[in-house]
Amino acid sequence: MIETVRIALVVGFAIVALFFTFVSATGVIRLPDVFARAHTASQADTLGAGFGLAAVALTLGWEPATVKTVLLLLFIFVTNPTAAHAIARAAYEEEIEPWTTGDERR
Repeated sequence: MIETVRIALVVGFAIVALFFTFVSATGVIRLPDVFARAHTASQADTLGAGFGLAAVALTLGWEPATVKTVLLLLFIFVTNPTAAHAIARAAYEEEIEPWTTGDERR
């Protein structure tokens, strides 16, 4: 019974990870400027990686590799948004204009 629940959670987390990763990739391709792309890359990609690593941790069970997976998950949760903020700030300091509703689609 417990093994069935664990397998269901692993599959559920993997499906959610694929969804968020797909949304992130689509957003990076479709969004018009660096600010919007950094936003989708930081949020959706972080969630995709987080759910994927959670699925891996559940699959591994209680092993030393699970601790490394959880540490990697925490590292990604800290570094992805920080990197996206640094990219957006650099674009702002280079005076890159954000896309607005009146602009043509690039």
